[in-house]
Amino acid sequence: MVNKRKILPSITTTSGSDWKAQLKEVKELKLKEIAIFPTCLKEKERKKFYSLIEKTGIKSIPFCHLRSDMKIEELDFLIKNYKTRVFAIHGQSENPLIYDYSKYKNMIYVENVYHLFNEKELDYFGGVCLDFSHLENDRILHKNKFKKIIKIIKKYPIGCNHISVVKKNSRWDEKESSLRYCGHYFENLSEFDYLKRYPKNYFSNIVAIELENSIKEQLLAKEYIINILSKK
Repeated sequence: MVNKRKILPSITTTSGSDWKAQLKEVKELKLKEIAIFPTCLKEKERKKFYSLIEKTGIKSIPFCHLRSDMKIEELDFLIKNYKTRVFAIHGQSENPLIYDYSKYKNMIYVENVYHLFNEKELDYFGGVCLDFSHLENDRILHKNKFKKIIKIIKKYPIGCNHISVVKKNSRWDEKESSLRYCGHYFENLSEFDYLKRYPKNYFSNIVAIELENSIKEQLLAKEYIINILSKK
């Protein structure tokens, strides 16, 4: 099963990322397949983002995290040109969608972020995008929420995953007004060891490494993650 699973380095656009440098690396390394997180780019910036992707030699983008203002034409473009198979979104209570995605609703999976899943959304879309670092953060800090999530994800397909890191020390998250152990930048590969806790059926066939690190560092993380999964 590990051999069938795609564990993908990603182009990320959060504040700590340099997505232009990541795309440059992709071209230099001659990678043909990546995941993308254009979720912090407004429409004008996304147009430049797509234009730069076209110059990298990338042939396949199996995973994309949607931003709520992305037009259906952007999904059409990714599916047609890069064979995108799954999309992730945040719950509607956090980021209400502007456009009608019913055309691709079975390809869209709802991520566990700040609020508990709305099961009506999971019924409507394809199922769950399970973010392991968010799940582990809830296990540490929000026991009741964690238990509820575990019950819910047993009822729905897990169509894709995010993998980020879990730190030894917490930090304060202004958005949630809460402590967080999860993060998007790894300093030590042991920050992925929490993945050993979770059963292999929680890992889908499309796993996006959501990190602000360089692509070379993400590839090191990929090998480390593959080693963890090979022992399950």
